[in-house]
Amino acid sequence: MKNSRSGVRRFFGRFGRYFVPILAGATLRERLIGCAGALLGVALVGFICNSLLGGWSHLPLIAAPIGASAVLLFAVPASPLAQPWPIIGGNTISALVGVAVAQLASDPFLAMGLAVSLAIIAMSFTRSLHPPGGAIALSAVIGGPVAASTGYAFPFVPVALNSFLLVVLGIALHWLSGRSYPHVHAPAVVNTRQTTDLPAVLRVGFRQEDIDAALRSLNETFDIDREDLDRILRRIELQSLLRQHGSLTCDEIMSRDVIDIPVDASPQRARAILLERNIRTLPVIGEDGRLAGIVGLRELEAATDTLAAAVSPAATASPGDEALSLLPVLTDGRSHAVVITDPERHVLGMITQTDLLAAAARLLQQKGDA
Repeated sequence: MKNSRSGVRRFFGRFGRYFVPILAGATLRERLIGCAGALLGVALVGFICNSLLGGWSHLPLIAAPIGASAVLLFAVPASPLAQPWPIIGGNTISALVGVAVAQLASDPFLAMGLAVSLAIIAMSFTRSLHPPGGAIALSAVIGGPVAASTGYAFPFVPVALNSFLLVVLGIALHWLSGRSYPHVHAPAVVNTRQTTDLPAVLRVGFRQEDIDAALRSLNETFDIDREDLDRILRRIELQSLLRQHGSLTCDEIMSRDVIDIPVDASPQRARAILLERNIRTLPVIGEDGRLAGIVGLRELEAATDTLAAAVSPAATASPGDEALSLLPVLTDGRSHAVVITDPERHVLGMITQTDLLAAAARLLQQKGDA
């Protein structure tokens, strides 16, 4: 019995990795949102199509592979394969390919293979790769009398109609759940000095050409956008830094004697304070005593009569936040300081680039001494 149990454990230890979830960040909450989205999305698509096509008995109301599109749309909405154009374009183009093959190829087995393979090529060239498109192309070939009688209407009704409605409902349902869809890439880091140098954060560590070279060397295709991969890798670098030196909090290094200005002050007064105190960022306090934003000499250039028109959003943090977590903000080429506030946005302190640089230098010195 003991040997039998050991054999079972070895079997699952060797092959169990093939049966575990493979999606990073797939929390229970995300999965429940995906289930709810698919329930509402597919049901509403069917209901709307029934309302629109109820009198067209010769047309199917919904294409079955739309269910697979719903899985991508609601379970992995950040995937490049789940964006609006792959769903609408990939499904429609694949259906067109499937119908054309069904009418031109007499051998059913050859037609099935050609439909899927040519759909992959068509989606690849049109940048609309969408896995359910292969199933839709196959459905056009083996769909029986209904698909055959529909002919070239099938790619548009129901496929394109189903896909379009699913995307519209997906956008609405993701918005209601607080998700971002369509997936928006983080803004590219740019050199705000408008010189040919790379931005400061890109002069050290890996670069995009390193990502491209690594992907080529692996000789595989991954279901993630290069820009998202770049963002994840840089976040990993930051998390590693925080793990090693994350005990330093904003409360420990922030300046507490903060120079600020009321929102009803004049732009000339704000400019004078910045120059007299030799500072770059001036917090602006609203009439309620809370942080309204910040101004610097750059913002004041466009100011005329009121300071309120020159106020820009402030980068903020809490006293208990890890100080090194401010690195991405203070090295983006735009922000010179982070305002430390309480939950009601009352100003408690400020951390400048100089403050963070001095703290980082001290941490490196302590590590060297150790």
